Amino acid sequence: MAGGRAFRPSAPRRAAFAALLTLLLLASLSFLLSSAPAPSPRSASSPPSSRLAAVRRHAADHAAVLAAYAAHARKLKEASAAQSASFSTLSSDLSALAARLASHLALPEDALKPLEKEARERIKLARLLAADAKESFDTLSKIQKLSDTVFAVGEQLSRARRAGRMSSRIAADSTPKSLHCLAMRLLEARLANPSAFADDPDPSPEFDDPSLYHYAVFSDNVLAVSVVVASAARAAADPSRHVFHVVTAPMYLPAFRVWFARRPPPLGVHVQLLAYSDFPFLNATNSPVIRQIEEGKRDVALLDYLRFYLPEIFPSLRRVVLLEEDVVVQKDLAALWQVDLDGKVNGAVEMCFGGFRRYRKYLNFTQAMVRDRFNPSACAWAYGVNVFDLEAWRRDGCTELFHQYMEMNEDGALWDPTSVLTAGLMTFYGNTKPLDKSWHVMGLGYNPSISPEAIRGAAVIHFDGNMKPWLDVALNQYKVLWTKYVDTEMEFLTLCNFGL
Repeated sequence: MAGGRAFRPSAPRRAAFAALLTLLLLASLSFLLSSAPAPSPRSASSPPSSRLAAVRRHAADHAAVLAAYAAHARKLKEASAAQSASFSTLSSDLSALAARLASHLALPEDALKPLEKEARERIKLARLLAADAKESFDTLSKIQKLSDTVFAVGEQLSRARRAGRMSSRIAADSTPKSLHCLAMRLLEARLANPSAFADDPDPSPEFDDPSLYHYAVFSDNVLAVSVVVASAARAAADPSRHVFHVVTAPMYLPAFRVWFARRPPPLGVHVQLLAYSDFPFLNATNSPVIRQIEEGKRDVALLDYLRFYLPEIFPSLRRVVLLEEDVVVQKDLAALWQVDLDGKVNGAVEMCFGGFRRYRKYLNFTQAMVRDRFNPSACAWAYGVNVFDLEAWRRDGCTELFHQYMEMNEDGALWDPTSVLTAGLMTFYGNTKPLDKSWHVMGLGYNPSISPEAIRGAAVIHFDGNMKPWLDVALNQYKVLWTKYVDTEMEFLTLCNFGL
């Protein structure tokens, strides 16, 4: 048809065509969905070998966690024994199960299903046990870490204290420059005028008179000894009846002689100056102390141990009072010669209080010999002011007993070999009579809190400790109690810069 219109489908035909296409599309989708198998959970997951490997690793990890919990639970008390057993048992089961899983990876999937189910159940139980114990475990772990930290800090503090004590001891035991200067000045004066100072002056009859009051002082500090003598002389009702026997090292004896020649003993007291080389019985054959010192087995000062030879040093005397170099006498000590020692050798002030300063502090009671001979609760006494009955000493053989103990402690297993006090505690165990505490007040060399009443009431005050009154570190509140007895008219004190 020339000039006719192009063919255009009608609206009903277009609707029918669209519906047909929609039906064809739905049919195709339905066919595709129906032809594909429905995916199961296992076919959608990884292959069986990968799944079992993951389960095995999971079980091994939980076994390690529970093993750690078990190790911790073993440290708990008996109340946690059941928990420890549960952890250990389940950890072993999981370890065995992990091994089985590792060896069965090649089996068919159906054969692996029961094993996988068992593993998952065990892992679930492990999680529950770990969750229940986690809070307690974490808390105890923190407590343990805190305890370890406290212990480590305590060890550091102990080391610091030991270092501090060692430094203080070195400072206290070392000869200060001023004291060294004084000794050198005195020796120089002797060398400049040797005829003015006799090497061996004639002994005075008072030195061997047992009816007088005899004191022994072992020291190489001439200034400290001069204070002991001066303070005792001023406090004595009759100074002429008091005799001081000063024993020093041979090298310091000339300095002592120059001092007491230039500054004679005050108020008529008597002073005998000796060196320990004057006593022939002090040799390595008779004394284990000297033998050990000469063999290099004992780093101690011989002067400190001369107190154990008082009967041999003073064979004609019956009673001697031992005074340390760092004491000051404030009252007449004549009454000490009337103290009844009840037949015992040593009279001393005890220093124990409560559970402190008892024999257990000084002796090693892990040693059978110590346990058999001594009571760990026995009260310790102090050196500083000691009354010794030399006749009772000779009767009981105390020097021989001291030698036995020194030989037994040659390896330092029984007590600290540098402690002279411990050697005395052993030698005079059960042979010491307690004195009234007013005879001897201690602590002025370390304790800043001693009551003024106790100091005023004391017959003797003792600067025991490292803060000696002649050192710069002395406690200022006590130093004047010592310096007031220093003979400041001795010109060498000013030359040697003593800060008095």
